[in-house]
Amino acid sequence: MASPEISVEELATRLEAAGEAGVLLIDVREVDEYRSGHVPGARLVVLGNVPDDIDAFRGDGPAHLICRSGARSMRACEFLAGHGVDAVNIAGGTMAWQQSGRAVVTGDSPS
Repeated sequence: MASPEISVEELATRLEAAGEAGVLLIDVREVDEYRSGHVPGARLVVLGNVPDDIDAFRGDGPAHLICRSGARSMRACEFLAGHGVDAVNIAGGTMAWQQSGRAVVTGDSPS
């Protein structure tokens, strides 16, 4: 069963409406990928750590998951759905975010 998916345009709309702090956005790439450029407000939970850090994905609304292109984040969404977590995949991932002309944050430490 596929998890819900939204576009980077919809993510941008949600971030703008709620502010970065109002949207639970989690990047599931590796640390070096995250540091090379991620969506502002995204926290890092490396894909391999998702099973050990399920509580990081729980919040008042859905967890929005992003990776490079959408494949790893979709796997994480499907895993989380099986554990009762409401998760939404960002179609196209960080690549689509950048290709849409939106800025990324580089070089900061993972949260």
